[in-house]
Amino acid sequence: MKLDKVQISHFRNIDDLSLVAHGSLNVFLGENGSGKSSILEALHYLGYARSFRTHKHKNVISHEKQGFTVFCSTVAENGKQQKFGISRLANDSCIVNINGQKSKRATDLASNLPIQIFTPQSSDILLGAPKLRRRYLDWVLFHVEQSFNLDFQVFNKSLKHLNALYKSHQPDQSLSYWNDLLCEKGEAISLNRESLLNDHLIQLINANLKDFLPEFCFEISYYRGWEKGYTLADSILKNRSRDQKYGFLSVGPHKADLRIKTQGVNAYEILSRGQLRMLVAGMQLAQTQYLHAQTAKSSIFLLDDVGAELDEEKRKVFISRLNTSDTQLFVTAIDIKQLEFLENYTDKKVFHVEHGQVREEI
Repeated sequence: MKLDKVQISHFRNIDDLSLVAHGSLNVFLGENGSGKSSILEALHYLGYARSFRTHKHKNVISHEKQGFTVFCSTVAENGKQQKFGISRLANDSCIVNINGQKSKRATDLASNLPIQIFTPQSSDILLGAPKLRRRYLDWVLFHVEQSFNLDFQVFNKSLKHLNALYKSHQPDQSLSYWNDLLCEKGEAISLNRESLLNDHLIQLINANLKDFLPEFCFEISYYRGWEKGYTLADSILKNRSRDQKYGFLSVGPHKADLRIKTQGVNAYEILSRGQLRMLVAGMQLAQTQYLHAQTAKSSIFLLDDVGAELDEEKRKVFISRLNTSDTQLFVTAIDIKQLEFLENYTDKKVFHVEHGQVREEI
């Protein structure tokens, strides 16, 4: 699935923008504050129904406007055209439009548009909380394994009910029901994650890192969220007294983590910021490669401020590897000098952004 026509209205400093994207590479050049990152932020809403820069939707709505709209038409691998759109209003309501049919389910939109984002903050995947690394694995499973999303929803519902029962400190006949359901879905989620990582992603990540960070050797492992040698049901039972005392379930796939080490030490303790970004780049490229291999779907990849903390050779390697994965790229940079190597790319469009206005380079 690749974006064709894009329309953005009342989004930050973009009042009304319309452009036709290239199916391979799109470069947006402009000074800081020109609006180039806002274009990527708007596209990000098509895949996640949220911003990668703020948690408050009202902050991206243009001043004195009631809401924003992002619309796109796409061309699928089979040539079929589709239309997608999302609107967010100042009252925080969300309207999704898929081929003329309105919905309030953002996941309906996300399942059609596999969008990835790479920014100067992408190293937070390694520096931040374990939920960011779980999200890394779950993004792939969401787009590849049809049953995963339903299992994930049922697990989270069961977890919410179980935690509420633990906090009440009162006996309840429904505890056994929610516990059994959580264990069933939790084991399935964990098995899917482990299989994805150990059977596929580790090999792809390491192959990418041989080009991105050849001076390092990485050990990648998955901690499932409970002790080895125990089923999830046994581990929950073992910890129940303590968990009921504190009012939450302390074991399960919601406590899982992806661990990456080099020289026996957590990678983030050794690598520089630029090296961490390249490690994340190798990880995200592996997502794209696996998705394309399993489903023939192409990712839409957003690279914001690609020049930050990456030298020219690293930028060149990353973009060229994405380009060979049939990925549609949207790249922002302050100056074309940061992307001089793209002069050899004939399949591309270059856009100049200034004060929220876009001009395509002829």
